[in-house]
Amino acid sequence: MNSFVVISGCSGGGKSTLLAELAVRGHRVVEEPGRRVVEREQETGGTALPWTDMRAFLDKVLALAEHDLAEARAADGWVFFDRGVIDAVTALAHVTGRPLATWLKGEKLYTNRVFLAPPWPEIYKTDSARRHGFDEAVAEYDRLQDAFETLGYDVVHLPKIPLAERADFLCRRLLLG
Repeated sequence: MNSFVVISGCSGGGKSTLLAELAVRGHRVVEEPGRRVVEREQETGGTALPWTDMRAFLDKVLALAEHDLAEARAADGWVFFDRGVIDAVTALAHVTGRPLATWLKGEKLYTNRVFLAPPWPEIYKTDSARRHGFDEAVAEYDRLQDAFETLGYDVVHLPKIPLAERADFLCRRLLLG
């Protein structure tokens, strides 16, 4: 059984906060590739940033997401990903106009059940790594939902509830306890 769980969805929808809670509960988590790329590029003066060179940024995000997936193969138990390969290829398909299927080999990379954080304007905020507005975040969410459904994943929408309850909901849906 594939034990890789992806948490995707709307930018600023509470994914990273949920992953932090899962880590506190003892689960292995993988931080969002896009945010790590932005931080690395900002630290080194690089230009592979979504507001400077989207294609270069997405190429780095995809490479890092693929690396994360390969590294996780050595882990035992559940591994929770804050976004992943499908997020990156969905963005690449949008930017390049190439069909989503051209980026994937048809295999399931994650558990069949994918968790999407819906748009949540009450908690959405920009920062140095998230400069896009809420409308862009919602459009991204719509593309991701369509992509995961098109690829045959069982999409579960995370409820807008307090953090501990949200983590409990996710764990129950995975039958973790």
